[in-house]
Amino acid sequence: MYSRNLFVLDFVRKTPRVHSLQREDLPMRLYIIRHGETKLNALGCLQGWTDEPLNKSGRDLAVITGEALKEVPFDLVITSPLKRARETGELAVAASEAFFGKKIPVIEDRRLMEFNWGSWEGLCCLESNFEIPDPNYNSFYTDPFQYQGAPDGESVADVMKRTADFFNELIHNPAYEDKTILIATHGCALRAMLNPLYENKDSFWQERVPYNCAVTIIDAKEGQAKIIDKDRIYYDESLCFDHYKVVSDNVKS
Repeated sequence: MYSRNLFVLDFVRKTPRVHSLQREDLPMRLYIIRHGETKLNALGCLQGWTDEPLNKSGRDLAVITGEALKEVPFDLVITSPLKRARETGELAVAASEAFFGKKIPVIEDRRLMEFNWGSWEGLCCLESNFEIPDPNYNSFYTDPFQYQGAPDGESVADVMKRTADFFNELIHNPAYEDKTILIATHGCALRAMLNPLYENKDSFWQERVPYNCAVTIIDAKEGQAKIIDKDRIYYDESLCFDHYKVVSDNVKS
């Protein structure tokens, strides 16, 4: 882990602001992070809008990530109002706050909330504990653009619309045009928001749900955004867990 952290810190130092440029010449830089692990994540249960806090592992990963990003001069945190996202955002900028000696403001935005599973929230979805009353559940992973979810919840299309509203408003906001912002959100919301920027837009999940505390870096200027780095983790790969995936048909029957 020690050598990996050295590599990551070196990467961060090579992609900071170019301080010789005038501030107004710099693009907006966004660090978009999925929240750390929670108890429901570890159990393999649908979480959605359930307001679950981070567990110890989730807090630890957020702190490790923050240490790797401590030399990033964050101006602002924008977060989903759900506890697990806000806590991740605050922990991820704490080292930067100490390094630069300033408090970083935090803004909540409901458009960054996770996919709403409605009455299915809290139900488990692994091979070993499957409880979802939906024979089409696998479509959430295999055909997400068409997935409707629970009758009293959201569709993936709903999440794509609200996260697109948030992202487009952000990158066109002149008040933020030269700012460095950390955005704390959730797995499905992150993939929905960034789908227009991915090289393969037909792949919603980009092979998997982002790992906890994975970070994607975006530069945006004059309303145009591009991915600089995708799904980077700043902790040892042995701590990555892929909790959410397709289950076999016999489990659903």
